[in-house]
Amino acid sequence: MIDYEVLRVIWWLLVGVLLIGFAITDGFDLGVGALLTLVGRTDEERRVMINTIGPHWDGNQVWFITAGGAIFAAFPMIYATAFSGFYLALFLTLAALWMRPLGFDYRSKLTNPTWRRAWDWALFAGGIVPALIFGVALGNVLQGVPFTFDEILKVTYHGSFWALLNPFALLAGLVSVAMLLMHGSVWLQLKTADRLFERARGLSVLLGLATAALFVLAGIWVSVGIDGYVLVGAVDGLAASNPMNKAAVLESGAWLNNYGRFPLLIVAPLLGIGGALAVAWLSLGCRSGWAFVASSLSLAGIIFTAGGSMFPFMLPSSANPSMSLTVWDASSSETTLMIMLVVALIFVPLVLAYTAWSFWAMRGRILEQDVTDAKAHTPY
Repeated sequence: MIDYEVLRVIWWLLVGVLLIGFAITDGFDLGVGALLTLVGRTDEERRVMINTIGPHWDGNQVWFITAGGAIFAAFPMIYATAFSGFYLALFLTLAALWMRPLGFDYRSKLTNPTWRRAWDWALFAGGIVPALIFGVALGNVLQGVPFTFDEILKVTYHGSFWALLNPFALLAGLVSVAMLLMHGSVWLQLKTADRLFERARGLSVLLGLATAALFVLAGIWVSVGIDGYVLVGAVDGLAASNPMNKAAVLESGAWLNNYGRFPLLIVAPLLGIGGALAVAWLSLGCRSGWAFVASSLSLAGIIFTAGGSMFPFMLPSSANPSMSLTVWDASSSETTLMIMLVVALIFVPLVLAYTAWSFWAMRGRILEQDVTDAKAHTPY
């Protein structure tokens, strides 16, 4: 029987896996959307780009919805507190994401160039805005979010929307944008040909280098310019969740402590940097398949670097460090986590199998002729 402490760690890992799955699958279609007005020069080229993600984008959203549902069910305090603090930012994210189904459906309804350009920019916003906000949110989490609890665990957020747009958070947002644009450009390498392929290949080189450079810069900033959080005294990993029953303090360089405790954790940032550099190198050699693998590993490394550096903290409080939410005091009950684990072991493999099958079934490059041929019946 798995005990409560281990269950909490398992669900911390599973939430991380779901977020990485979302970044890898939905990340490339966010990236393609954001690149639509940059890479696509003609209506036909933009139709090709849209059709590369058309069969996949809605299925990819499953990872996003599942990750949100997992956080809600496994770590409800994290979900509630994050939505209190980032409410407006998350609303803007959802509003931008709404532009994608609308753009995919309505763009092709009229052939009017103005109509189609308007929806192209809507799809651009639907890709770039979520990518930026996800990174800005993570940048704020690494610095600590200004919230407190009262005696009945009612949360109060003490910050403002504009305070979220601080220099480090904006840098984290640029890392997020660069890595998802990189992922989208590599996807276009896999799925297009001729001029689109060449433009996407050139962008992949630049974006791979930019992602690595920005990620290194953010890591240096975290190591020398941002105080991390440290638990004071022993913590009972088997106790019922209550963020009021611990003590925590800010400490310079604390986000690097886990690399001394768990040396294998260094693999995560090395993957983040090495994967992005490998994208640039492999793209130069026209090895698109391996470039996509490298891009996926880079995204996984970057995301797990943030989570691994903060463990066991999940949502630190800058207003009162001792009220920070951790793996040990923000989770659901042992029974809930156990039931969820059984469900996850059944359905996550099914989602993986369906996702793999859909990508295999839709394999191959899309050409301009495919979208201009009346017999092709492309939907976008």
